[in-house]
Amino acid sequence: MSISKPPFFDGNNYSHWKAKMTIFIQALDFNLWDIIIDDLELPHIISQEGIKTLKPRSSYTDDDRKKVQLNAKAKHVIICSLNSNEFNRVSSCAIAKEMWDRLEVTYEGTNHVKDAKINMLVREYEMFSMKENENISGMFVRFTNIINSLQSLNKCYTNSEMVRKILRCLPKSWMPKVTAIVEAKDLNTLPLEELLGSLMTHEMTIKNHEDDEEQDKKKKKVISFKSSATDSSEEDSDDEMDLITRRLKKYLAKKKFGNKHFKKTFPLKTETKKEEIICFECNKPGHYKSECPRLKKAKDTIKKKKAMLATWSDSDESSSEEEEDQEVAQIALMVINDSGKDEDENEDEDEVSELL
Repeated sequence: MSISKPPFFDGNNYSHWKAKMTIFIQALDFNLWDIIIDDLELPHIISQEGIKTLKPRSSYTDDDRKKVQLNAKAKHVIICSLNSNEFNRVSSCAIAKEMWDRLEVTYEGTNHVKDAKINMLVREYEMFSMKENENISGMFVRFTNIINSLQSLNKCYTNSEMVRKILRCLPKSWMPKVTAIVEAKDLNTLPLEELLGSLMTHEMTIKNHEDDEEQDKKKKKVISFKSSATDSSEEDSDDEMDLITRRLKKYLAKKKFGNKHFKKTFPLKTETKKEEIICFECNKPGHYKSECPRLKKAKDTIKKKKAMLATWSDSDESSSEEEEDQEVAQIALMVINDSGKDEDENEDEDEVSELL
């Protein structure tokens, strides 16, 4: 908006426009504001209906001409700031003060209406307090709106009254700060803007302190979570190592005491697994190679041959007996080794499966 043009009024927010228009007229020419407010003695006559009208120009003096010119200038400023609807409302007025008063009555009401509005705003002022989770800036904006509305209705509070009201409306958490301000400052001379700056600075300090506490809490939570995770992982690994160690000791103890001890300790387990064993000699289930009937028949034939060789000569007896003994020993060793390997392999497979 240009500083050479008056503030525009479209029928909304009259109090805001009135404050801006007052400043604009006073800055343009303070004599215009006197014409609007004081209703200086203009060259006018009163008609029978009680309506003021200006004198004919032929009867004007020099002083009258100056006053009429100021009145016309004030009317021009007011009319230029109104839209078409508002212009129609005041176009019949011959004096600038009548225009101004008509707009006041239209949007502010009569004196009775003004008193009712003042009472309502005063009640809001007395009941004013800072809301929960509201910052100082937002609280001060609400407070300023109430004060400006009262001032537009010619109800004003002193600076010291507003300062004390602001201090009273703060919550209990601000009581240490309020006490410090009351003891350190003179509330009769403390400007409202200085009070606002002090409260906003204290608010920033509190917020920074709360942010630091939240960050510390988050760090502690992360550290505790990591420590609990490492402790649980270490406990799991220790449990696994203990389990593997116990199984390995058990396995070594079984190997140390031999297969007989293992069979005596776990007879049912060996019997159940024996049904699943297949002989490598005859490929039939239910027995080991050492228990195979086919090998027993081979042993019996060897014994028969030994009995037949007993009738041989004495010279050949020693050599034949040694060869037969070697042959029988070799066959027995093969049978024992095969049977031992089969049993050890089966037992090793069972014990390794338990470990896994």
